[in-house]
Amino acid sequence: MPEAMAGPKMPSGGMKNKGRGAYVDRDKPAQIRFSNISAGKAVAECIRTSLGPKGMDKMMVELSKAQDIEAGDGTTSVVVIAGALLDACAKLLQKGIHPTTISESFQKAVDKGVEVLTGMSQPVLLSDRETLLNSATTSLCSKVVSQYSSLLAPMSVDAVMRVIDPATATGVDLHDIHIVKKLGGTIDDCELVDGLVLTQKVVNSGVSRVEKAKIALIQFCLSPPKTDMDNQIVVSDYAQMDRVLREERAYILNLVKQIKKAGCNVLLIQKSILRDALSDLALHFLNKMKIMVVKEIEREDIEFICKTIGTKPIAHIDQFLPEMMGTAELAEEVSLDGSGKLVKITGCTNPGKTVSIVVRGSNKLVIEEAERSIHDALCVIRCLVKKRALIAGGGAPEIELALRLAEYSRTLPGMEAYCVRAYADALEVVPSTLAENAGLNPISTVTELRNRHAQGEKTAGINVRKGGISNILEELVVQPLLVSVSALTLATETVRSILKIDDVVNTR
Repeated sequence: MPEAMAGPKMPSGGMKNKGRGAYVDRDKPAQIRFSNISAGKAVAECIRTSLGPKGMDKMMVELSKAQDIEAGDGTTSVVVIAGALLDACAKLLQKGIHPTTISESFQKAVDKGVEVLTGMSQPVLLSDRETLLNSATTSLCSKVVSQYSSLLAPMSVDAVMRVIDPATATGVDLHDIHIVKKLGGTIDDCELVDGLVLTQKVVNSGVSRVEKAKIALIQFCLSPPKTDMDNQIVVSDYAQMDRVLREERAYILNLVKQIKKAGCNVLLIQKSILRDALSDLALHFLNKMKIMVVKEIEREDIEFICKTIGTKPIAHIDQFLPEMMGTAELAEEVSLDGSGKLVKITGCTNPGKTVSIVVRGSNKLVIEEAERSIHDALCVIRCLVKKRALIAGGGAPEIELALRLAEYSRTLPGMEAYCVRAYADALEVVPSTLAENAGLNPISTVTELRNRHAQGEKTAGINVRKGGISNILEELVVQPLLVSVSALTLATETVRSILKIDDVVNTR
């Protein structure tokens, strides 16, 4: 009865009914949900091709940033899982299931999923170096620099172990691991330095090596003072000019003498934006007194430098005292085979728990990729410090989850069972994508994998190297429990958030 429906229209809060019935507006929340789901699926489809060691390079989104902050790895997996869950949502919505029912069922599924993942994990000790190396290597396998994993994995493990106390640590501050990028050479030239590495050059070429170094970090300028405002001083005759120069010389000489008197022989000078941090005259005096000078130290590096060499920043010459300085066995400028120089300070007397990694590469792209890869490997070790448990990789946890959640769905009533089953099926996207990117038949691979897990082989996964299915733990393809738990939780939270959106307000 269309005539009955088109009767007198009731005023509705904020609804624009331009000559149509109210049912048009009721469609809008569904349209908004489907458009959001389509957008999410489109991003996930772009990302899919970069999952696993045979995948292409990465493209990041907000969800993947959240995973990066929480776990530091699994950034591709989290977007792929979210895309599959959104696809499942779209099908459930089309069948007329209410968004709230889907959302609540997905929450039940993820709670059960975390329980299953924890149950299939293996505890790990931080003293077990071999296991840590295997985890770091698995992370590096999907990167552009995967062929260098035998060099970068031990470097990442050693770096983390040096900045924590394995017995008491519950986390790792990655700011204590300073990654120094230096163009030139190859990734083979990357090295771990137990001390401080500076990319700035030594200013006075006469002093490039100092043993038994006493290092001071100053935050004031070794140059003539300027007036507070933009004033001009007019000098009318040569006698006055001579006097100004003499005063300047005496002022700078006095500063340098006080530095020498404190016993300093390596001087680090913070970058100044107001005036020259170091005048030519000051450099001349420092050179005469055999003091090594490194200027242009960035403000954000100050904290790391102080922590590493045990020095304190000096803001005024009156505070320039021996107790403000740090000591080290050696400070030297090292030449890098024609591709520039680095300053290394090693053998610190009171070292902080810090370490430096020098990343080399033939071009900027390689260096950036190497830095990202090392960061991911460091994050994997950090995950193991936070939650000391490992699970198999290669799609094994996702297939196990799909099976266990399908079993769990049979215990639930009504619509919930249907939604949890859809959630379980969606998780098969990870092994399916891994198989596809490795050139295997995704349908037969996932079917065989499901069969092996149904027979109780919890660690059966896709072996990308051999192109088949094998016990993935024996192949040493492992990942931290935190990575998988975080990916599952964040992907589900994102999908539930998208389900709650039923309208869009256009802003200019």
